[in-house]
Amino acid sequence: MPNEIERHTKAEQIRSVIRYIKRFNNAVIVIYIDDEIIDSPLFSSHIRDISLIHQAGLNVVIIPGARNHIDKILSEANISWEIKNSCRVTTPDAMQLIKTAAFETSNIIMTSLAGEHLTAVIGNWVRARGKGVIDGFDYGSAGEIDKLEIDSIKTVLEKGFIPIFPCIGWSLTGKPYNISSMQLAEEIAIYLKADKLFYIVPQAEITKDNFIIPETTGLSEEGCIPALSIAELNQFIDLNINNPAKNETTEKILFLLSLAKEACNKGVRRSHILNGHSDGVIPCEIFSDLGSGTMIHTNSYGNIREMKIEDITGVLRVIRPYVQKGILLPRSDEQLLSELNDFIVYELDGGIRACAALHVFDDNQGEIAALAVDSSCSHIGIGPQIMSHLIDKARKMNLSSVFVLTTQTADWFENIGFKPDSIETLPEKRKKLWTPNRNSKLFRIIF
Repeated sequence: MPNEIERHTKAEQIRSVIRYIKRFNNAVIVIYIDDEIIDSPLFSSHIRDISLIHQAGLNVVIIPGARNHIDKILSEANISWEIKNSCRVTTPDAMQLIKTAAFETSNIIMTSLAGEHLTAVIGNWVRARGKGVIDGFDYGSAGEIDKLEIDSIKTVLEKGFIPIFPCIGWSLTGKPYNISSMQLAEEIAIYLKADKLFYIVPQAEITKDNFIIPETTGLSEEGCIPALSIAELNQFIDLNINNPAKNETTEKILFLLSLAKEACNKGVRRSHILNGHSDGVIPCEIFSDLGSGTMIHTNSYGNIREMKIEDITGVLRVIRPYVQKGILLPRSDEQLLSELNDFIVYELDGGIRACAALHVFDDNQGEIAALAVDSSCSHIGIGPQIMSHLIDKARKMNLSSVFVLTTQTADWFENIGFKPDSIETLPEKRKKLWTPNRNSKLFRIIF
């Protein structure tokens, strides 16, 4: 049988899934899926996951990438092309083959969804115009999105169907243009005011192995960036745009990040870059706090705020594992209620994931206590954020110093600037609660 900590972890995972299912009921999820993933062994698993999230009440829109399939069919026909500014440039005689490859890729998606007993519709909902000649360069059959038939798309969604968009747009006179699937996904998400935009691409991990990552950026256990605000993303792009170690894969990720940023700036709640060569990335990204890829967001994804009465149950859940390990003293509902004004919490997507308190004593000393971070979020820098918040608060309150008492985490506190001090310097009220049996060590920051 699982022990108490294992049971607590499983329960939290189940609670998180239920919370997200409720939150994203009837949400619109726009998914770009690269055709390298479509050709991979994990494709059927991704389709099954898309089926599951659709059955959970989410509205799904799919834009399949077709670049590799188009490359193949043009090569077989000995038709040349070039890529300029992420656009395929060909002569008009290539368009029939491009259309064939684009619709074949969409048909693969539609057939696979039918195997999951879902109805999908491939439509010509994209009005396009030719890019024309820019700076003297003729873009030929490459097009730009002019308009989307939003009412028709919404009707398809209301009927419970899944719309699929080939990378083809038509002019008012019926002339076809090849458009970027990645940009199409961004535009659709903006037009539909989507809750989420997913880019499922190969080798999409954003780690220190392939990018320059700011020191202040928190990482997941796997070493990936789980989330970036727009401000953090701007800093990240500035660091990496001229990175001499860039390659084709990292340039593609930077391009996707720029699309994700623009989508969020124009009303999409969140954009996500996911590694399609990993199984289960779609449900993990939707139904868990840290997900499995990198999320771009503009709204308050994670924030520090004062504790409310309704947070007490969540705070007790976060504290419990630390109490069981002897790191923290046990606290009751009544005690937390009496200390309500001292506590802050870190709320992540509607769930309480960390807490701490600042207790103020008569001699102008402050104690930071009950610092606890959910183990699932322990690698993304929440602890230092909370400590910095409370230290700044103590400084603004003109306290003379702040101290902590700890038995097992002395190194961590020293690393963020606390210095050892004598127990004799404790406020008299706090000194009476200190016991030799627990033998907590005192560390202090003096202002």
